[in-house]
Amino acid sequence: MRDFAIRLPQPTHPTLSRRALLGQATCGIGTLALAGLCQQARADHTTPLSPKQPHHTPRAKRMIFLHMRGGPAHMETFEHKPELAKRHGTNGRNGKRKLIASKWRWQQRGESGLWVSDLVKHQARHADKLCVLSGMHTDIANHTPAMLFLHTGSFTFARPSLGSWLLYGLGTANQNLPGFVSICPPLINGGTSNYGTAFLPSVYQGTAIGDIKTPVRNARIGNISNPRLGTSAQRKQLDLLQSINRDLATRAPYDTRIDGVIQSYELAFRMQAELPQVMDLSSETRSTQQMYGIGEGRRSDNFGRQCLMARRLIEAGVRHVEVCDEFWDQHGA
Repeated sequence: MRDFAIRLPQPTHPTLSRRALLGQATCGIGTLALAGLCQQARADHTTPLSPKQPHHTPRAKRMIFLHMRGGPAHMETFEHKPELAKRHGTNGRNGKRKLIASKWRWQQRGESGLWVSDLVKHQARHADKLCVLSGMHTDIANHTPAMLFLHTGSFTFARPSLGSWLLYGLGTANQNLPGFVSICPPLINGGTSNYGTAFLPSVYQGTAIGDIKTPVRNARIGNISNPRLGTSAQRKQLDLLQSINRDLATRAPYDTRIDGVIQSYELAFRMQAELPQVMDLSSETRSTQQMYGIGEGRRSDNFGRQCLMARRLIEAGVRHVEVCDEFWDQHGA
């Protein structure tokens, strides 16, 4: 009987050493990690608040809007009216009221020659950094429609606010903070419409910190923390709630408010870790606080805190921050 030898196929590659095996296996693990990162990048790009590339490279990337209701008049600050000075004390168009010129001295400032009055002489030192738009006019004299017109461009129909448009067009850099914040907004004269979205998806609405009646040092964003539940338990609770919301969204695909609620819950969960630190002004030096007028009287302290908080929010990546104050003129106490 003949013996038959079974010839096994020989490997076509040399035997791997342990070092070579670990090296090639590590490359495979790295590829898996890269795939995960790419998937996350694609997901971030598709979120409504992810940063968007504009059609040209802008010089200004974020915005602080100081809204001071009843603020100083334009003819007292940045709009020089020599003709008004000539007609001081004469009758106006209807013959019933007298024309009154500015009582402040005017000078052309900086290399640009910008006319600025002595009322804002400290700000005048930065004349070459300012852009004064003098071509605006309005015939709206009442508070409520005027404030709506200023914020939305319309006083008769619901329109998205300025901050909502910016957030819609450009997104926001920090996904752990709101892209649009209104600090101490007014409760009347337009109310939430001043930072609302109108027909834009509700995810682009502004987030209010306090209100005009609350000193900013006491202002908070409600319902972003739960002291009774830890982070893990909150995440599980939120996952259950979001699954219910997404199921509802599939049955009402045209209701953008549901998606806004989903995004708001997720943002509130992420804000817990970062927002309190951004709002905490105690980390700023005393000299910085003094530059903002903090500690120098009730009105100066409150407005200075709002401005400093706005700067910190902008530095943290928020796209648009509105600082609200009121009663700068004869309406004030």
